[in-house]
Amino acid sequence: MIRYTIAIVDDEETIRDSLDIILSDEYTIVSYADAESFVVSLEETLPDVVLMDIGLPRMSGIEALEIFKARAVNSPVIMITAYEDINMVISSMKMGAFDFILKPINPDILEMTIKKAISSIALIKEVQVLQEKFLQANEPCFIGESKNIENIMDFINLVSKSRDTPIMILGETGTGKELIAKAIHARSPVFQGPFVAVNCSAFPEDLIESELFGYEPYAFSGAKRQGKKGLIEEADQGTLFLDEVADLSPAGQAKLLRFLENGEFYKVGGTQIYRVQTRVVSATNKDLDLLVKEEKFRKDLYFRLCVVTAKIPSLNERPEDILPLAKHFLHEFNLKFGKSLKGISTEAQALLEAHAFTGNVRELKNIIERSVLVARNQLVCVAEMGLLSNEGRDPVHPAFQKPAAPETLSLPEEGVHLTDLLSGIEREYMSQAMERSKGNESQAAKLLNMNHHTFRYRWKKLYAE
Repeated sequence: MIRYTIAIVDDEETIRDSLDIILSDEYTIVSYADAESFVVSLEETLPDVVLMDIGLPRMSGIEALEIFKARAVNSPVIMITAYEDINMVISSMKMGAFDFILKPINPDILEMTIKKAISSIALIKEVQVLQEKFLQANEPCFIGESKNIENIMDFINLVSKSRDTPIMILGETGTGKELIAKAIHARSPVFQGPFVAVNCSAFPEDLIESELFGYEPYAFSGAKRQGKKGLIEEADQGTLFLDEVADLSPAGQAKLLRFLENGEFYKVGGTQIYRVQTRVVSATNKDLDLLVKEEKFRKDLYFRLCVVTAKIPSLNERPEDILPLAKHFLHEFNLKFGKSLKGISTEAQALLEAHAFTGNVRELKNIIERSVLVARNQLVCVAEMGLLSNEGRDPVHPAFQKPAAPETLSLPEEGVHLTDLLSGIEREYMSQAMERSKGNESQAAKLLNMNHHTFRYRWKKLYAE
């Protein structure tokens, strides 16, 4: 059973206490002594029903009503007044108040008015509760602290409200375009329907049409005698995600355009018209504008698919998100591999922050998966990441490499000053690395299998001595 939350806004403590006693058995009650504290609370949560005094000190109940209704259009507000001031009551009703009651409050009238108010939002609340449960079980994971992630979440919340508006998601490989599509579906009015994803580049050109639209019995050689539902039909009352949509064949583009225009399509080998209501979300890492100019992608389809467009930034464009994502994946792979790593070493974190992620979030996830798999200590360290050599990647973990044979060293009779000797060797190798890399510290560090932050620290220390 759904338990509704009622906010009581009244400057009289006795009124707040008495209403709490009357209502708290059946409803969750939150009370405020003034409109200002009530308005501030709206940043955190929105009540289902509000009981608010009109004649509040400083900010009036009518002013607070206007602010509340701007945030929660559907939530009913019942105004409380100690006198029959018809003008104030009319003003509040014009601003969206659901009803009003007079002081002293009659408990029977109060209960009846609240029941009416709740019945007006019951269906909306039931759907909201269902969607919250769905999100808890299916919420696509967005980890990050950057402004880019905040903008993405704002975009998702905005466009999800539509039931059928086509959305195009642009971004490099590995940025999480399917994750965005799933998040849009999870927050949309069709969240209870299916989410069907298809990679348009994964099917041969002669099969993609039958996969999308289905086929009639015996439509072609090898077809099932009972025919087959297409993915568009499978996604009826839900969301169809077309990844790499730029790879659709010309014939497939034409059929998809017809479907987007009127919700109709033909199965392969058939003449019967089928109709479904499916939200289409598309994605590509290709330049659609260029493909349209080169006449490789239909211009009319381009405009239909790109009613709403989102550009997902690469991981290199949001470096603030690298470590939060890495720590999230560390937790994920700890669970997967039954390990209990405590974190990522300081040097390894610096290496991740300095790395150029050509594969975006997917590459970072693979790096952490590999690191957790081969890690032997409590922290993921630099050597386990495999980012130290050739093109920023070393596929062989040091634990699996055959150690090089040590050189034969001879200690002089008079002994050596080991610290000075090691410092001299270090200075010489670092100098040669800097000379070979023409002063590029990052490249010099790679030549010595060092993190460039460590290299910079040692270089400065050596020449400060």
